[in-house]
Parts: sequence; structure tokens; C-alpha cells
Amino acid sequence: MQKLLPFLRFPPLAICLLLAACQKEAVSPGAPALPTGPVTPSPPPPEHLTLGNPSGAVTDINQPTNYLLRKPQYALSYHRDRGIPNWVSWHLSPDWRGSAARQDDFRADATLPSGWYQVQANSYTGSGFDRGHNCPSADRTSTVADNSATFLMTNMMPQAPRNNQQTWANLEDYTRTFLTSGNEVYVICGSYGRGGTGTNGYAATLDQGRVTVPARCWKVVVILPTGSDDATRVTTGTRVIAIDTPNDNSLSTNWGTYRTSVDAIETATGLDILSAVSTTVQQTVESRVDNGPTS
Repeated sequence: MQKLLPFLRFPPLAICLLLAACQKEAVSPGAPALPTGPVTPSPPPPEHLTLGNPSGAVTDINQPTNYLLRKPQYALSYHRDRGIPNWVSWHLSPDWRGSAARQDDFRADATLPSGWYQVQANSYTGSGFDRGHNCPSADRTSTVADNSATFLMTNMMPQAPRNNQQTWANLEDYTRTFLTSGNEVYVICGSYGRGGTGTNGYAATLDQGRVTVPARCWKVVVILPTGSDDATRVTTGTRVIAIDTPNDNSLSTNWGTYRTSVDAIETATGLDILSAVSTTVQQTVESRVDNGPTS
């Protein structure tokens, strides 16, 4: 009589259980694949949107009044019908500062969707309004390319010269002083309303109606000690400066005159400016009006 092979000595039920134990667990059709290695964490938010995307802007041609443009140097929400940004957001640290010269190469932004009007370098000519930077040239001097990027017309708004060259410039200069004392800064700024007063008087639009002159220009500055995970490091004690200025050539050159709360700017614009910050922290810092030094 032929000798049975060793595995045939086991009862049939035992054989079935043994085979089942040796097989990998089957995955039902359509079920997600089982993880085979370490889970990759979600990537951090883009540098210039670390504190949030104030309007939930997306890069979608079907959103022409809230179109997200993400440059290496800053991020912005562009309003095609106004020809200016709703807001511009950027991170400022010592790494962004260097010896690159001011390029003054104002130009149209060719990255806008095909068919959209591109505001030109000469669109403000003779208007009595400056091509007012949102992200300033002096905040991007690490390389020539970084500085040049600030001269795209999608980073501009028609700004009364006194506002641009003095009031806002004074705040910009003050903001950069924090970099020498172990800090980094986040800045979000923009404009709203319609109609301002430049050196030639009042105007509502420029460039045959294709560029809106805003009535108000606002800015929010968040100062943090240098570190990482910046949105989580904003606390109720963080200094947050918010200003809201008239776009008028007769305004004061002292930016401190126009301090307000983030909440007030959000009410005027409908934005959620520090959306990535803890809600509890937002409630405190956004309701407060800064009373710190101005120089």
C-alpha cells in the first residue's frame, strides 16, 4: 500500500484552515489598497499661504473674480474685472533679503488665463496714481528674479502717490526692522471699494475702465520669532498690526493713524484673513487694535 504524503494525514478541515492562514487577506474589488509602508504626511501649506487663504481662492478660470496666482515670491487672489488683486500674501524673513537692485521692470502678467485682459506697464500713465506694489520691491532683494517678480502688474493697484510713497512705505520700512531682531513676518494686504483721489483728482477707473481705483487700501502684519510650524505659533500675545487707509493723496504720512482691527477689515471685505490660525487665537488677535511703537 502506497504511503500517504505527510500533509494528507491531516483531516480536510485542518488542511483548509492551514491554507487560509498561509494566504494573504483578499481585498474586495473597489476597496482601498492596504498600506504597505509608512504613511506620507500631508505636505505643509505653501509658504505664502501659511496663515491661510483669505478668500478660498482657486486657480480656476471659472472663478475670474477670485483667481489664485501662486508665485514663488508671493500668492494672490486676482480679480479679472477690477484688474487688480483682492489680496496679496507673502512671508518675509532674512532669506528674502539681499543685495539685488530694484529692477523697475513693470510688465503684464503673461500667466493669466488666455483671453483675459492683461494690465500693461503703461495702463496707469497720466492717471495721477502710482503703480502701487502690494508685495514691495524691497521685500524681495535676494535675487534679481525675486525682485523682478514684484513688478508684475498683477501685484499692483492704483494708489495715491502720498499713500504709496510715504504712508505705506513707512510701514514697510518699519516691518523690515523686525528681521534684524530674530523675527520673521507674514504680510497680507489688499484693497476694496471704488474711487480714490490721486494728484489729478478723483477717479473710479483707469485704462478705459479696465482697472478699478480702490477707495481703501489695507494691510495686516503678523510678527513671529523665527521658527517653524508658524500658523500654530501665533498666540494671543502675538503682535498683529492692521491698517486701513483711504486711497487719497491728502492722507497722513503716519501709518499709525490708520490702525484698526483685523475684524474690521474682514467686515469691510468679507475675507477670513488668518484662517489657518486657531479659532480661539483669532478671536483675540483679530479683535485687538495694535498700540505698539510705529518706528
